[in-house]
Amino acid sequence: METARATSVFRGGLALALAVSSLTPLKALAQATGQQEKTTHVGSNAGDQAAPNGGSASENVNGEILQELERMRTRIQELEARLKQQSAGGSTATADSGQRPSSESPRLLSTSAVATPAGAEQPSPSESKPAKAQPFAFADWTWLNGNARTKEPAMDTKFFTPEIRADVDYIVDFNHPQDDTIGGSSEVFRSNEVHVTQLGVGGDFHYDNVRARLMTQFGLYSQTTPRNDASPARGQWNLADAYRYVSEAYGGYHFNALHGINVDAGIFMSYIGLFSFYNFDNWAYQPSYVSSNTPWFFNGVRVQIFPTEKLKIEPWFINGWQSYGRFNHRPGLGGQILYRPTPWLSIIGNQYGLGQDTLNVPGRSRYHTDDSIEVKYYDRPGKMIDKAAFSLTGDAGCESGGGVSCFGNTRKIVAGRSVIWPKQSFLGFMLYNRVWFDKDRYGFTLGGGKINNPGRYLVLLPPINGMTAASAAINSPYFTENPGDPYKAWDASATFDYMPSQYITFRWEFDHRAANVPYFSGRGGITPPGGNNGNPTQPVAGWTPDLRRDENRLNLAILVKF
Repeated sequence: METARATSVFRGGLALALAVSSLTPLKALAQATGQQEKTTHVGSNAGDQAAPNGGSASENVNGEILQELERMRTRIQELEARLKQQSAGGSTATADSGQRPSSESPRLLSTSAVATPAGAEQPSPSESKPAKAQPFAFADWTWLNGNARTKEPAMDTKFFTPEIRADVDYIVDFNHPQDDTIGGSSEVFRSNEVHVTQLGVGGDFHYDNVRARLMTQFGLYSQTTPRNDASPARGQWNLADAYRYVSEAYGGYHFNALHGINVDAGIFMSYIGLFSFYNFDNWAYQPSYVSSNTPWFFNGVRVQIFPTEKLKIEPWFINGWQSYGRFNHRPGLGGQILYRPTPWLSIIGNQYGLGQDTLNVPGRSRYHTDDSIEVKYYDRPGKMIDKAAFSLTGDAGCESGGGVSCFGNTRKIVAGRSVIWPKQSFLGFMLYNRVWFDKDRYGFTLGGGKINNPGRYLVLLPPINGMTAASAAINSPYFTENPGDPYKAWDASATFDYMPSQYITFRWEFDHRAANVPYFSGRGGITPPGGNNGNPTQPVAGWTPDLRRDENRLNLAILVKF
């Protein structure tokens, strides 16, 4: 409505301006006509002689007036066409067009009309340079796993697009742990209780090509996310508390080159593992291990380059593997390539390397590749079953040096002794299929996956007796993560969503998870009698945690995003 109103005002202003500018030539033509009329009335003979010529002059004058009016109308049409082109090209590449365009504001560049000097030749619409297409704007990507399904923000201004997220769940764990504690997940933490997993308040700031984003993480995420990062144990200033309530916080600039270039610095989402950190955006509440055990965020610098409207290249310079700081003396390098050639296909590859991400082991480097394909293979908006798609993700990685090897057990000579550096690797996949019903009001997803992670360097440590990633670097007496420790796991889930509005999802999900070693909370729980003893690096006398090889859960959640 605002656009239509602005266009109407613009058209009226153009007509008025052109009409005023045309008064001088029209007045001159009118004076010429009056002068000719005077000449025809000087005398009867003169009038008789001038009458034919006088009629011809009048017709010429009228023709000139009509020609002038026609030029005015053509000019107005040309300026309207240019205005439409500028309106279409006014928005530029979204910050995270890779995986979550709906949460990033398109208002990164304002395109304004440039006044043309008086007397300058006006280019026609065919001669003006067409605006470059906004990346990925040629299709609707709300069907993607890991993308928010909101099609427009509830509120938007020239300077700020607010965003509010709420994730509230109730988990039924059929192992019935007596301390209501769930381990082995980066999304689910307590059973048989209603909890706020995340409350996020923030949004996107955008003005004069300058951009920034802030999103908070109140609720359980404010405790569980910093707990899985060991880097704050190195050095001072308590990085875990400094960043505890922030899930995204960065600032940057948009350059008008190619189809857009964004340079951002701060904390941003990683999307290794395809799923979004925010459960509202995902097809399932509990993602498989390939996603749950890989980074949700990075702290560093990224450059998003859009060579075409269908391709994004995004290099990263980051502190480490989901870490606030560095684990040793070397930062991590990585990047993402996202390609969407058609509205039904999305291909994404994330690569990471060189980071030394084991606390106090400076010689051990990590390498990882995460690659996904998403295909919408059915799209019939008018049918009861209106849409169907699947996502397939494969991950592979390893660690090398510092007592471990990427390629099998390797014999090394250390301090004159022959030692075996065991294999430290990661291999896994996950597959999900989703079907939408009744104009996307309902959704049903089946999925699951499997991993093999000898050395357990990407296994989420159960919080036994208050164990954290930092304390486990010293000693983990009940669930070790030593080189060579075996770990294989698999899972399956079924998810039903009711979505009466684009801003809310009611979710019911059943999960089965299993491992080849005792890992999940059993009935006896993982908390010592009387609570944690304050020293998780040492065993508790007369007590052992109750760990099981499998678990079954029912997840009930209400997910909101404005």
